[in-house]
Amino acid sequence: MRTEKKDILNRLKRAEGQLRGIQKMIEDEQECIDIVTQLTAVRSSINRTLGLVIGNKINQVMENPVDNPEEQEAKIQQVLDMIVKK
Repeated sequence: MRTEKKDILNRLKRAEGQLRGIQKMIEDEQECIDIVTQLTAVRSSINRTLGLVIGNKINQVMENPVDNPEEQEAKIQQVLDMIVKK
């Protein structure tokens, strides 16, 4: 889990850097298509990071089931809700 956490944090820091770069592009009045290209790259990066976070949650629920079936079902539903909101 430590490596996964580090990977997720690195991805978020990279996205943060990309967003700062986009802010500078806007300040420098660069071409709209270039800005949109970079925004699309950030969105893709965030979506992949979201997938990692949700995947970790799924693994956590499956690897550590609870004895109470209703509680386990609630945890599974929580994961499904996270996916649907994506």
